[in-house]
Amino acid sequence: MPVFWRNVLKRVWGVDAQLSSLDGEYDLNLLATGQRNYVLKVMRPSCEESFIDLQCRAFNHLRQHAQDLPIPDIIKTLEGELYTRVKDENGENRIVWLLEKIEGVTYACFGAKNNALRYELGATVGEMDRALQGFTHPALVRDFKWNLCQAQWIAGHIDTIVPASRNVIIQQIIDGYYSIHSSLLKLPQGAIHNDVNDYNILIQGSLTQSQRVSGIIDLGDMCSGPRICDLAISSAYLVLDCAEPVKALEALVSGYHSRYPLTTEEIEMLWPLLRMRLAVSVVNSMLMAKETPDDPYVVISQAPAWTFLENHRLDEKMLSTRLRVVCGFPITDSAPRVTAWLKRKKGCFAQVLGQNLTDAPMHSLSVEACTTPSNPFAITSQEASTIGCDYGYGDAQEESIWLGYYNEPRLIYTEDAFRKGPYKASNRRTVHLGVDVFAPATTLVYTPLDSKVVCSESSDVYLDYGGMVILSHLSDDGDCFYTLYGHLDPTSINHLVPGQLLSSGTAFAKLGDVDVNGGWNPHLHFQLALSLEGIGHDWPGAADPDELVLWNAIFPNPASLLNLSDKKTCFVPTQKAEILNQRKAKFGDNLKLTYSDPVMFMRGWKHHLFDEWGRPYLDSYNNVPHVGHAHPRIQQVAADQLLRMNSNTRYLHPAQIAFADKVLSRMPKSLDVCFFVNSGTEANELALRLARAHTGGKDMITPDHGYHGNTTGAIDISAYKFNAKGGVGQADWVQLIDVADDYRGRYRRDDPQCAEKYAAQVDNALANIKQRHGKLAGFIAETFPSVGGQIIPPQGYLKSVYARVRAVGGVCIADEVQTALGRLGEYYFAFEQQQVVPDIVVLGKPIGNGHPIGVLVTSRAIADSFAQGPEYFSTFGGSNLSCRIGKEVLDIVDDENLMDNALQMGNLLLDGLHSLHDKYDIVGDVRGQGLFIGLDLVTDKESRTPGTDIADYVKNRMRENRILMGTEGPADNILKIRPPMCIERQDVLMILNVMDKVLAEAQSLINMKD
Repeated sequence: MPVFWRNVLKRVWGVDAQLSSLDGEYDLNLLATGQRNYVLKVMRPSCEESFIDLQCRAFNHLRQHAQDLPIPDIIKTLEGELYTRVKDENGENRIVWLLEKIEGVTYACFGAKNNALRYELGATVGEMDRALQGFTHPALVRDFKWNLCQAQWIAGHIDTIVPASRNVIIQQIIDGYYSIHSSLLKLPQGAIHNDVNDYNILIQGSLTQSQRVSGIIDLGDMCSGPRICDLAISSAYLVLDCAEPVKALEALVSGYHSRYPLTTEEIEMLWPLLRMRLAVSVVNSMLMAKETPDDPYVVISQAPAWTFLENHRLDEKMLSTRLRVVCGFPITDSAPRVTAWLKRKKGCFAQVLGQNLTDAPMHSLSVEACTTPSNPFAITSQEASTIGCDYGYGDAQEESIWLGYYNEPRLIYTEDAFRKGPYKASNRRTVHLGVDVFAPATTLVYTPLDSKVVCSESSDVYLDYGGMVILSHLSDDGDCFYTLYGHLDPTSINHLVPGQLLSSGTAFAKLGDVDVNGGWNPHLHFQLALSLEGIGHDWPGAADPDELVLWNAIFPNPASLLNLSDKKTCFVPTQKAEILNQRKAKFGDNLKLTYSDPVMFMRGWKHHLFDEWGRPYLDSYNNVPHVGHAHPRIQQVAADQLLRMNSNTRYLHPAQIAFADKVLSRMPKSLDVCFFVNSGTEANELALRLARAHTGGKDMITPDHGYHGNTTGAIDISAYKFNAKGGVGQADWVQLIDVADDYRGRYRRDDPQCAEKYAAQVDNALANIKQRHGKLAGFIAETFPSVGGQIIPPQGYLKSVYARVRAVGGVCIADEVQTALGRLGEYYFAFEQQQVVPDIVVLGKPIGNGHPIGVLVTSRAIADSFAQGPEYFSTFGGSNLSCRIGKEVLDIVDDENLMDNALQMGNLLLDGLHSLHDKYDIVGDVRGQGLFIGLDLVTDKESRTPGTDIADYVKNRMRENRILMGTEGPADNILKIRPPMCIERQDVLMILNVMDKVLAEAQSLINMKD
């Protein structure tokens, strides 16, 4: 048959191409592959010409009226016709037409969906519907089962649903549909696609280019109808198998609205129409199953629809509110009138606490300004009961009143109820939606205007509202709005009952003390609501910062009711964009930021960081906070020493000896002399001087792509820097050997001589030194090369290298900045894993947990050789403060069993990553020990081609999912995972779960390209 139709294609259209079959329910669809690709549509013999004429003319219309719309072009015959009639090999008349082939994969098969893509899809459908409004055709008026205006036909087939328990769901959907049906029929009618499902949408994208809609195909279900039906149909398929259907709908609808603005009436119809489309689909499938009982696909295809219908019974009113907000509408028609009225009446309301608050000071409890709570995941009762007392208010001055900001991001909301996912780094509600008035317990609370009691409740749950009252009010125009009063004394509101009327200025409650108000420092939480639709009495007092536009629309600033200005009470955070601009203006361009969308952090705790809005991030990258961000023991030691003095090593102090003793207690006995400096860089500079003083040589041997610091001398031995773009190049006294990478290096781990072959490269380096008449000072390497790609050298490698270096009088230097202090789990230092003892060991940033400390440890003989030269002194190296902090870090590693934690959590993480290696073709290698881990990403497992773009994509997508990690390696394709040592089991599981999802996305994008 393809031969016959190939001849037709050449004769009628002048196109010579190879034909292959495509899927089609009723018709013959053939892919024509040649210089250009086409789809040849061969209609079934019974197909009506008007049906094809409708589609061809609609495609043509769209191409003419929306040129940027991704719609396939109709290829006219050589005679200029949109389609033709051909007698097939059986002598039957067939309508045949030719379409441009649009590249892309179907939305259903696309594995990297996000809300930006959903927004674009909405915009595309909106643009298509807008363009179709000028299109007319007699065949648009159709009576058929997929016309949503005629969907009531399913009411007669509910009994086909199996199991019968699902009948209730379908009946509820039908009832909801009937409630809007008459209004639906009154909406303007026009041409609509009517079947923008997930198989009629084509997507293109790559690791480096944003995903985009590349095609909308198949106009076979076109009809005349209200445009909201088209959007509802698109929405119905979009939400299937979607983790966050509400967010997906918000993106799609706001995209549609941006191109073809909706009305609020249409928005209210979307949810019942979406559900009705799915109901039609499942009922139709059941009817088909009766006709073809041997076709299992008919029933299986219902599964996603039923999963959604049974598990996502969203609040219709709240969904409509959300959609109104994302489309720029007020939450209710009355909301703008109420807010305008409140602003006009400001100054006329009764004082809520019985006194003028105009001069009351504002104090911030924000992420940026406030260090309470110490642990942002668990505020203590002491912290809650004294919140704000560090401002000199509260218990210190019981009669003082001060205010807390509206829209302020805070970390004080630590209970699980504020978290929106299973992990500590999940979204959480941090932004305060009211104004706080801190005042003594028993202070009277008054109604700001005439009121009606909506509810009066009490809770003894810790960190809840305690006593809480909601009042309703009417504006002069008769519009209703509401106020909430939290943290009241429960006994003071016992007299209130729903419906009770209270006149303006009535004292109706008292502020509760800490024992009855949820455990908080006494204050009033005062909040305004413009509607209770979808909320009821359960008002969120704090919002997810990612949903702030919605919650601000429902709960605007209540300042006017306090007779205050919005400007006084509304928190203005530091703007990330402004900080970024200032950074660009005031710093060098080669001071780089991590991630395509940089993050700004204000707080840290253990292995989490918090941005300016209180969003938590799991830190699986920063090894500097070795024992965790903001460790309280380090805070105490630093504060205590700064109260005393901070000097240097020109004066005696026991802290220097205590720190040295602690460091040396972990070292081999031959290493017994310490030098304290300010960084690993300075320690490596000093190591060069020591090696040269002891050997009389200058030349150094070092592995390629190593990094030892950013001073001139350190850069000279750091190929990662001197060979980089714009680098100074290799000095003649530096000899490079390969990194002992047994995965992608020249010698691989399946070679039993791998370690010795890498070590033998030292011989060539020594020969080069001899040839240039130089003399070897030593060998320096990151024991486990980190910037080289999180490399674990093959066993025996360093032992052989050290033997060669020492045989000619050289010194062996172990840079342990990345791997020391128990990070490897089984070993305190990486050189222990390699079964060697260096001559010099360099320790850096992790030993200070963020305080600038570096340590060099060497033998007495090498130290004595260096002492023959000029005096050595580092102004701040070995300061009292640094020594106390350094020792405390080492004590914490021991006291909190962090080395064992590194072993346990590292093994859990490595086991999970090995499973991902087996699952995904783009994971070439998993390597590491303890919490020093690398994931080598590749475009092909066989060739091991570095997946640089893959690693960049994964790193940034992990950040978007609130997990920090970096990339390293010569090709920047190695994901580097090295969290603080205190990481916990649930955080490791979060890394693995999110990594699984992100790798699946990346694999999908690569497969689509292929």
